[in-house]
Amino acid sequence: MTVPTVLTARALLLDMDGTLVNSDAVVERIWRRWADRHGLDGDEVMKVVHGRQGYASMAVLLPGRPMELNHADNARMLAEETADLVGVVAIPGAPEFLASLRGLPHALVTSADVGLSTARMAAAGLGLPGVRVTAESVGASKPDPEGFLKGAAELGVDPADCVVFEDSGAGISAGRSAGMRVVGVGPRAHSHRPDVVVPDLTGVRVERGEGGEVRVVVRGAGV
Repeated sequence: MTVPTVLTARALLLDMDGTLVNSDAVVERIWRRWADRHGLDGDEVMKVVHGRQGYASMAVLLPGRPMELNHADNARMLAEETADLVGVVAIPGAPEFLASLRGLPHALVTSADVGLSTARMAAAGLGLPGVRVTAESVGASKPDPEGFLKGAAELGVDPADCVVFEDSGAGISAGRSAGMRVVGVGPRAHSHRPDVVVPDLTGVRVERGEGGEVRVVVRGAGV
């Protein structure tokens, strides 16, 4: 029997897309249309966009483009994404994982705005954590650590005592830059070397330790 990996923390910080919610079908539709409009290779665009706010992805893909155009495109695309919920489902194990966090310090830290995060979590049948850091809450997109640092501050927990759950390179980099340990979720996480990586959330169990700490027990984990 494989020995589980155990991480001890004071709080958990959770990304949404790719971590709790599988929204890949929508993201592909929206961003491939954008790539076509700008004469970009769709496959190359998809390597960049996960984890970042839209305007930040555009700045990488179209360097030198005026940022006001990126923000305008980002606003239009957020509206499209919020309206398009076809294929949005929960990551396997996410409902049980979130249920295990009741009464434990945790926060959602997402590059989506309030409208999109609310719509996608509802479409996936998942409840929203009480503490949420969304696009409106930060001045810099992942891979900047601002969102995770704000999540830790809102929970009153030192960053070093937080464990991040993330799927993307940008998100994993943000968690590391914040001084946090990272559990990578899904296939995108593998190549970015999180502390632990799992295919989904079915093998993750969370429990309260005797001293009030949060124990994350991960079965079937890789590194």
